[in-house]
Parts: sequence; C-alpha cells; structure tokens
Amino acid sequence: FRHCVVASTWAFEAQGPGSIPGGGAIRLRTVSSDLHIIVLAAGEGTRMKSATPKVLHSICGRTLLGHVINAVSELNPKDLAIVVGAGREQVEEHIAEISPKAVTVFQEKRGGTGHATQLALAGISPKGSVLVLAGDTPLLTTQSLSQLISFHHNGGFSASVMTAEHPDPTGYGRIIRADDGSLLRIVEEKDATDADKIIFEVNSGVYIFDGALLASAITKLTANNSQGELYLTDVLEIMRQAGGEVAAALIDDYVETLGVNDREQLAESGAYLRDRINSDLMRAGVTITDPTTTWIDATANIESDVTIYPGTAILGNTTIKSGAIIGPRTTLESCTVLEGARVVESNCVEAIIGKDAQVGPYSY
Repeated sequence: FRHCVVASTWAFEAQGPGSIPGGGAIRLRTVSSDLHIIVLAAGEGTRMKSATPKVLHSICGRTLLGHVINAVSELNPKDLAIVVGAGREQVEEHIAEISPKAVTVFQEKRGGTGHATQLALAGISPKGSVLVLAGDTPLLTTQSLSQLISFHHNGGFSASVMTAEHPDPTGYGRIIRADDGSLLRIVEEKDATDADKIIFEVNSGVYIFDGALLASAITKLTANNSQGELYLTDVLEIMRQAGGEVAAALIDDYVETLGVNDREQLAESGAYLRDRINSDLMRAGVTITDPTTTWIDATANIESDVTIYPGTAILGNTTIKSGAIIGPRTTLESCTVLEGARVVESNCVEAIIGKDAQVGPYSY
C-alpha cells in the first residue's frame, strides 16, 4: 500500500493488505500524553559561514530552532529533549529562554542522526511514542505533525516517516518503495546509486516510532556507510526485518519539509514563511496591499480591518488594533498601535501609539 497526503486534509490512499478501513480522510485524534519528542540540533552548519550556530539564525521573529520548538510544544509532549553540539553554550542559553522545560543533550562528537538519537533516548522512558525531527526545519506546522502522529497511531505502525516529492531532491535521502508501493528503505544521497538519485520522493527527517521498538532497534545500528556514521534511517530497515510495519506518509506541500543549510536557503525559507503569515492575516480580514514587500513576524498580533501599505516591517511582539493604518515604508518593533491610528513612513520601537493618533511621515 501507499499512503499519500492530499492537500491539507491529510486524506490517505491505501491499496492492498493493510489498507485503512473505509478509506477517506483520517480523523485526528488527541495526541498521546506518552509522546516524547527529540529535536536534533547539533550540526556544525559550516555552510552558513557564520560565528552564530545555524539553528540560532532567525526568520520572521524566531530562530530556526525557535520555530521548531513552537510547533512541537503545541503537541503537549510528555518531554522534549534537544540534542545540541556546535555552539553549545549559545544554543543552550537560547533554549533556556524560550523553552525552559526542555532538556538538552550534548553530542560532543558528531556521529550521525542515529548516534544523536541514542544519546537523547538515554534519558527517556521507552513507553509511548517518540517523535524525532531536525532543528533546522522552520516551516513545519503543528497541524502536519499532529496528523502524522494520528496516521502512525491509527495504522498501528512500528515507525512512520513524513516524506515529500521535492522538485530538486539533490542532497536529500531518497524513499525506496517496493513494487506494491510499500516502504522498503531510505537511501542517503552519498550512498545513493544513479537509479536512486532520479527518485523525487525524499525523506523529510521527521519520524515517529514506537518507543520500546526504537530503544531496541537503535542498539543494532552500525556505521557501515560512506560517512562512517550511525543513520537513524537504518532503524526503519531494522524494524522491518524484525517483522514490524513501517510506513511513509507523503505530504502534499514539500515546502514544510525544507531545511536550512546556507544563507540562500535561509532567505528562501523566510520568504515562504512571510507569504504564509501574510496569507493567514489576509484571510482573517487584514488588508495587505503588497504582500511581497510586507514582512510580519510570527509573534505579531494584528486585528481585522487593519490596513498595511508597501515596504512595511512589523516585528517582535507588536500588537495592532482594528482600524489602524500602517505604512508605507514603516517599521514597528514591539509596539502597540491602538484603534484608528495611522503611522506613515516612520520607525517606531517599543512605542505605544494611541487611538486615532497620527504619526509621521519621517518620525522616529
């Protein structure tokens, strides 16, 4: 069988043995209180060419890691473990600020995703389910993660992986399926054959496992690959050979699975997130006359019937009340703008702008 995610409804198609009874959309169920989450954030990030650890680079008001933590925190996990490595002190300080209940695990020597997961599992009870994902995937949403968890539980799988059909799969692990569409294995780019490399379905790096089975299977990993590392992807094959059922859920929007490895990808992810935020606000009744030049942080709060003109940036914990008019060419950073106010061609920082006030042009 092959499980496919269709649009945002996560309807799955299944053929043959093991198909979902009744077909159609899978109903979301409440996330289990026995959900454990591991975020892998130990990478060097050398391609960023920066003194700042990769996961601490920011887009739309949060760090890359901050976006991931925000998405998984809404799943109400029993515990959250974050594997850190490069820039340990900076990353741990940031985690303490935004997610004080999270536990950090230090991966002193980078030994692959399997090794990082082994370290994190040492402090987790194997009871329940374990969700594993990367700390550099800021576009993942709570909804998609919740639906993956529901898919995994409803299917009774030993392990499930979120996949996507990427228009340029270079650099990603490829999803290898059997003739009947079932998941066989995941092949990393550096271990892929020429035939594997023409496959467009890729591994998103998001997995959910039966905790007890993961704890057992991960001890069987070997570093017999071109990188000399322990691959978490190999756990799927170990589980399958042991008689477990592993599945791949193909998400329709590959954008959610995009990771960030360099400045170009950082900008690309920022633009996607900008468009998502602006789209959500416009659907909620905010007028944005030029969305491509309007940057609004995910942490801002904007009411309906606000109008935003081109060249505007709304940053930090800014709140804008109904009827306000902002821009053009205006920056608001952690401001409060009350009803009916108008702010034109101005730069405002931590300001409270009163009801029906007129600010600008050219005010600081």
